[in-house]
Parts: sequence; C-alpha cells; structure tokens
Amino acid sequence: MSVIAITGHVGKAPPSLADQAYNDLRDRLTMLEIRPGDPLNDGQLAAELGIGRTPVREAIKRLETDHLVVSYPRRGTFATKVDITELSDVSELRRHLEPLAAHKAALSAPADVRRQLRALVGTLGDLAEGAPTRQALLRTDLAVHRLVYRAAGNAHLEEALVRLDNLATRIWCLVLDRTPLLSGQVHGHVHEHVDLLEAILAGQGERAAHLALQHVADFEKTLRTVL
Repeated sequence: MSVIAITGHVGKAPPSLADQAYNDLRDRLTMLEIRPGDPLNDGQLAAELGIGRTPVREAIKRLETDHLVVSYPRRGTFATKVDITELSDVSELRRHLEPLAAHKAALSAPADVRRQLRALVGTLGDLAEGAPTRQALLRTDLAVHRLVYRAAGNAHLEEALVRLDNLATRIWCLVLDRTPLLSGQVHGHVHEHVDLLEAILAGQGERAAHLALQHVADFEKTLRTVL
C-alpha cells in the first residue's frame, strides 16, 4: 500500500496537479531518494511526473517553505542538506505535539479516518509476517504518522507535525545510510505503531498520548547512540 493511498485527502477535493507534484517530491526528498544537494530541474521533473512545469514550480515553492529545497539566484534549486544538529530542536517540539495529536485522534477521529487507521493496523501485521524493504517500512512509518496527525482534526497541528516528522525522517535516513547495522531496528520502530493505533481506535486518549511520547523518545535515543 502506498503512502498516498494511505494518507489520501479524506473529506477533501481531489488533489490538484500541483498537490500531486508536491506530495511526490516531498516524499522523495524526505526519504533521500532525491539526495541532499541534488539539483531539482523543473523541466526534468515535469517530464518524469507527466505534467506541466507550472504545477512543478508551484510544488517547489511549497517545498522551500518546508525547508526541503533551497533556491539560489542564477544557480537553481537544490535539495537541502540534512542537518543532524537539528535533532534536538525537532525532538523538543515533537515531544509536545505528538502526544497532543495522538490524544485528540483517540477522542475525535471521524469514522472514515478510523477505517484507514484500522487498515494500517492490518498493513503493519502484513509487514511483520513478510520481509519488507527498508523503504517500505519507512514509507509505512510516514503513513502512520500522517494519518494520526490528520485524525487529530486540527489542520495547523497537522501541518506543523508533518514538517517536523519529515525533517526527523531525513535525519533517520541519513543515519541509516551511514550505519547499515542500524537498519534492523527500523522494523521494531515501525511496529511500535500497532499499540498506538489500537489505543486511538479504542478511544484511549491518555494511553495514546503516552505511547506517542515514548515513541518519540525511543526514536531520539536510538539516533543518539550512533551520532
């Protein structure tokens, strides 16, 4: 199941071409499939995506706001470097906001989002029984976080957390590239989400908040063992 399929625009109009370009490029930048420092050519990207240059340019402007790309006059646009020193600042905010989102999701997630949350529990079960790639696990991790944020029902909170999670995932991917032995921990990290999703589905706000905080703390602790 793809990230876009899991995190579809629940209750919203279908995404525009600019939205589609933004979602695709955002995920490729987050997963370091577009490497830090790589140039982004709007013509080449438009051809790859099968759309015009205008929606790609609109997407790139949004990605600058997300600190995933940077543009220089007369030089072009490039994927931003991954700054590992940002981990403390990103984690500090996530420790406050992730539990809030999980708590709100448990108490107020609408029925259609709850169905997607249940489907994600099944997806995680399937991954546990198979031999998923690191990319599949990390994309599922992104999908879980984004759907929990959406379930919270606060667009400002969702936007802030998506940006923070993207930055944290970029650091995670960079560390995994440098320390391949750590890849074995990705499986356990992703499957921690099962208890969180089940708490949300059961309407257990306090438990969901606790599990979300623990997940963020464990994530930071794991990264610090190799930084």
